Amino acid sequence: MQIDFHHAVTYVAARFAGFGHDEAAVVAHAAQHVDDATSDRRVVFDNRAMYTRIASAHKNFDPHNLDELESHLVWLPFHFLPGNGGAKAGTDPTGTFIDKIRCLPGHRSPVAQDMIEATIQVRHKPNALHRLGITMHVYADTWSHQGFAGVLHRVNAVNHMEDIGSSRAFGPTWLGDIMGDLVPPLGHGQARIFPDMPFLRWAYENGRGEAIERNNPADFREAADAMCRAMQRFRAAPETGIPASDLERIGALFTRRDTTTVKADKRHRIWLAAIGAGEFSFGAGVLTYAEEGPASWRAQALGTSEERADYPYAPAFLASHWKRFHDALQEHRLTLLHDILPKYGICAG
Repeated sequence: MQIDFHHAVTYVAARFAGFGHDEAAVVAHAAQHVDDATSDRRVVFDNRAMYTRIASAHKNFDPHNLDELESHLVWLPFHFLPGNGGAKAGTDPTGTFIDKIRCLPGHRSPVAQDMIEATIQVRHKPNALHRLGITMHVYADTWSHQGFAGVLHRVNAVNHMEDIGSSRAFGPTWLGDIMGDLVPPLGHGQARIFPDMPFLRWAYENGRGEAIERNNPADFREAADAMCRAMQRFRAAPETGIPASDLERIGALFTRRDTTTVKADKRHRIWLAAIGAGEFSFGAGVLTYAEEGPASWRAQALGTSEERADYPYAPAFLASHWKRFHDALQEHRLTLLHDILPKYGICAG
């Protein structure tokens, strides 16, 4: 999924879960920032203090994407959550190890449910909303990344890919099919952006020769409602989900003519405008996101969003959104790789 879902739809789901505007904005910002935290460079301050962070994503075509350890430390915990074939902890699904680590939609994944429960257990911490946003990013991706695994494996191969829906945004065939042999079968690399397009219905043949049909609008709607219910559990509130009329509105925004575009930033702007215009029953809200520049979390914490040899230290850094987010990244990865996945017989860290 891309910024329109990870930021805007996460905000909408959080509002329906009962969060106010400011808290929902933090959850949504953290959810999107998982895709933007691409540096693990140590932060050094002018008073000799230091802060060590980790990366939760890689830039496109980053050679690190082909590193097996990086796959385990980035793709599995943050983007391709193993589903254990839907089998409970201590039980193996039918097949081989790859069947344990392929993604399943969150409501069918016991690993995903354990991840949510682990997040609920730390809801008292200062960075609880940041941790929740990270969890919601991973949870949402289990729907768009279903069937794929965050490692190099032939099961991720994509052949005969085509747009089969009414949008026909890509035509009957696409460059991804032509370039399939040139892109390694890591995650959904060979499917390119097809899994991330909210409006798209598409089909392909996977590396096992299985014919797969995907209905992204239906999957994304289901993901939004499941995220709302998970966040209601976080708040110890009744799990009512998103009201039916608002869920219809979400589905309509996914497939509206002006959002049927591969340009994620354009779709994002349309979502922000809809939120600002009060098109959902929780009312209007001004939502923004800055990856870089003075309004970014990084600049607010460090004084600049650019990489520097050292930064002026300020005590407020310790309570900044940026630090709390990066603390939560490390806590999420440690919990997933060392507490949750081993219960399923998955060693990935």
